[in-house]
Amino acid sequence: MVHLITELSKYTMLILMALFTYQGFSALKRNCPPAKQARKVRRQTAYVYLFHCNAYAVLWFSMENPDLLVLYVGQVLFFTAIYILYSTAYRKASRLVVNNMCMLLAIGFVILTRLNFETAMRQFQLAGGSAGISMVIPFLIDRVRSGFRKLTWLYALAGIGMLGAVAVLGVATKGANLSFTIAGITIQPSEFIKIVFVFLIASMLYTSTGFLQVVKVTVAAGLHVVILVLSRDLGGALIFFVAYLVMLYVATRKPLYFFGGLAGGSIASVIAYFLFNHVRVRVVAWQDPLGHFELEGYQVSHSLFAIGTGGWFGMGLNQGMPGRIPEVKKDFIFSAIAEELGGFFALCLILVCFCCFLMFLNIAMQMKDRFYKYVALGLGTIYGFQVFLSIGGNIKFIPSTGVTLPLVSYGGSSLLSTLMIFSIIQGLYLMHQKEGGARNDRVKEKTKQPGGKQPGEKQNAKDSTGSR
Repeated sequence: MVHLITELSKYTMLILMALFTYQGFSALKRNCPPAKQARKVRRQTAYVYLFHCNAYAVLWFSMENPDLLVLYVGQVLFFTAIYILYSTAYRKASRLVVNNMCMLLAIGFVILTRLNFETAMRQFQLAGGSAGISMVIPFLIDRVRSGFRKLTWLYALAGIGMLGAVAVLGVATKGANLSFTIAGITIQPSEFIKIVFVFLIASMLYTSTGFLQVVKVTVAAGLHVVILVLSRDLGGALIFFVAYLVMLYVATRKPLYFFGGLAGGSIASVIAYFLFNHVRVRVVAWQDPLGHFELEGYQVSHSLFAIGTGGWFGMGLNQGMPGRIPEVKKDFIFSAIAEELGGFFALCLILVCFCCFLMFLNIAMQMKDRFYKYVALGLGTIYGFQVFLSIGGNIKFIPSTGVTLPLVSYGGSSLLSTLMIFSIIQGLYLMHQKEGGARNDRVKEKTKQPGGKQPGEKQNAKDSTGSR
């Protein structure tokens, strides 16, 4: 009976995920009427709850853990609270971004519960606290607004100081100094410094894009990247570098900077290969994981086995063996999803992440304020590139970089920083909506003034050509 329920559920969850993904992209169409878009978003919300309920029903039958019901109800209340808060406190927020965020969180909760109940409970507690903190951010952006662009040197001191402290005092994890522990809580500062880094680069490029300013920006970005390299956090260094490169190119519109940066990054990658042993290990594992199965290629090989075993439709929740993959709860959670929920589901997950990335870029293009345009672009680049690094390493498209899948993988620092990124984007979206509403009010007020052109009214010849 359990096997039958599990077998049927993997198809229903796939259908729900496919419908969610379709509604998300169809709501992005330019010609989609607001009323129709609202209906699509409401359907998406229903699909989040239905997927979540379906998955936990399967876990209930297969795991027979009475605490699952408590966890499930708590998560339902958590999602409901997020929807209510955004509907009341931020009525003009992007519900599409909220839905994508909740679906990614739901997938993470489900797969972590399947892997380890205690880990899932801890992740849920972290999500509750992180969501509470991030909900304040749109309000702060709306109130402070112009103040954020004036804190250039504070961003620089905070970023370089925190990264330097971790490089000296941090605890080594997988060959890199990534974190330190305070009062029993492990914190990975680079997850938060990447947000500060984006604000730093945006504030410097907002001031000027002249050659001397570009040199200053490059020095500031280079200090961050060098400290990360010395800490052996090469995945983080790569994310920082790509964000800087994209923001610099968009601000200056000079291809020479972009391709020069790519060339410099390529040379630095070759140097890192010869300097750091764990980089060589990951490259060897990427080149021939099966040829080095017992040592370097063990992790990547099991990741590929899991993806291949799952096929297009998956083994079903709690039917696979994702526990064989080292670091499956963090770095290789995509492989566990592909094994138990299937390749089609994994493709939909990638599309949902891509939809978030498109929303971030869309908001960046709509912002009139150059500072916030650069901020949205930088945060979108960080999010999109992190997804690429995480999934690319899981499927052996690129060497593994030890980067988590945002909102899905286990980790408090990663979870909080990603929720903060989503909240900042929501704040920028609300700012754009308010500016658009104020602009429309000014246009309406102008048309009401004497001599103003009324809608649908033609101007006479004197109005159109001017008096002689």
